[in-house]
Amino acid sequence: MWKRLSVLWTVVRGDARLLWRALRHPQAPGWLKLGTLAMVAYVLWPMDLIAEFVPVLGVMDDVVLVPLAMRFLLDRLPAGLRAEISRPAA
Repeated sequence: MWKRLSVLWTVVRGDARLLWRALRHPQAPGWLKLGTLAMVAYVLWPMDLIAEFVPVLGVMDDVVLVPLAMRFLLDRLPAGLRAEISRPAA
């Protein structure tokens, strides 16, 4: 189980870095900024899809939905921008 969590954390951390690089890119589309803002607002908003007082499910919706939202936004980037942000920094 810990190995799976470690792999998941590595993927999420990589997606977060790519999303950050895409947001800072001068050709970043406006919908990317709005989508990221909505994702951050969802995490910070006190009302959740599943209430936090439900022991495990209250936190799991954030743990599942945020990585899915990051991947969704990254998958819809234009091919040129995706290629630029995926290149290792010099």
